[in-house]
Amino acid sequence: MLDLDKFKDVNDSLGHEAGDHVLIECSKRIKNCIRKNEIAARLGGDEFIIVFLGTTLPEDIDNIGQKLISALAQPYVIQEKNVYCSASIGIAFYPDDATDIDTLLRNADQAMYRAKTRGRNNVDYFTENMRTDFLKRMDIVQDLRVAVAQKQFHLVYQPIVNLQNQQIIKAEALIRWDHPDKGLVSPIDFIPIAEEIGLINEISEWVFNQASQQANFWRNTYSPDLTISINTSPVQFKNKGAQIKSWAESLILQDISCEAISLEITENLLMENQAEIVDTLSEIRQKGIAISIDDFGTGYCSFAYLKNYSIDYLKIDKSFVHAISSESKDAALCEAIIVMAKKLNIEVIAEGIETEQQKQLLLQAGCLFGQGYLLAKPLSIDNFEKLLIEQDT
Repeated sequence: MLDLDKFKDVNDSLGHEAGDHVLIECSKRIKNCIRKNEIAARLGGDEFIIVFLGTTLPEDIDNIGQKLISALAQPYVIQEKNVYCSASIGIAFYPDDATDIDTLLRNADQAMYRAKTRGRNNVDYFTENMRTDFLKRMDIVQDLRVAVAQKQFHLVYQPIVNLQNQQIIKAEALIRWDHPDKGLVSPIDFIPIAEEIGLINEISEWVFNQASQQANFWRNTYSPDLTISINTSPVQFKNKGAQIKSWAESLILQDISCEAISLEITENLLMENQAEIVDTLSEIRQKGIAISIDDFGTGYCSFAYLKNYSIDYLKIDKSFVHAISSESKDAALCEAIIVMAKKLNIEVIAEGIETEQQKQLLLQAGCLFGQGYLLAKPLSIDNFEKLLIEQDT
């Protein structure tokens, strides 16, 4: 089973005629990669099926899969521009994985879905674990719809502190799902699914309302400069960022300072529709909402992209911080990020600080702000308030 990655973006940005061109060219490339006695068909949309006859050796299957991946990753020339549209491929074997057509197709589809979740442009094979994961995913889909309707969520807040004086200057709002039967469900398990099935906007709206009210109360009661940061999804920047822009308007209507809220975005968002993203980020920053790039260093962004955007904070990913030592390459990378960010007037926050040595090395490198278990774990509202009170005394 083969599915083109982000094909919808081609249709949305260049039109259906361009999408048809990609599908026709994709079909030709598939035919060129397989033997004459093998079957290739388009099932619908951007989904294709290929049946290999008499091919059972794993190395042969690997070679064909990689040949397809390579061929389909090549640019498509549309309107004198290079358009990239890679593919994700799932493979199932008869009779090992299934003995009837419907089950075989379903299993290949599950393998293809796994290839997409692993970053797209991949080949994956069906395994029994995928069946278990698929059933688990279907349970989460059903339970998540109920959770949204019944508001089975709460927020915890992880402080972001000034590393020099330990003062809390920000906090990140983190969602938690209290399942009535299964207990806490990790955001890692349910956020990607919420994005896929279209519930992320509704969940994010709830997070915004909770966090903005809480931020306003804490600013008025304990810390007038406190900012609460909210994680956003690239999905929310569709439709010209309508939901994100509405948040700024909502704060103004409620007489809540826009500086009470900051938004965290992913690196990969900056590589999407640049003009549209630039407009959205510029508009909300003009109203006073700060922007942070989360997990910096793990995606595909570069400082070349940063110069096109108005960004207030970079958050160095915890994988760099965990590996930092006085002689490590990670220390050099962290220092390079900090120096370059300062040249662009961007503040740096180091994530995942767990030891005093990490903290001191980051301070020596010029990093002023930090977040991590050494400083504070994600806290309930009451425990976060206690820290704010202790800070004032």
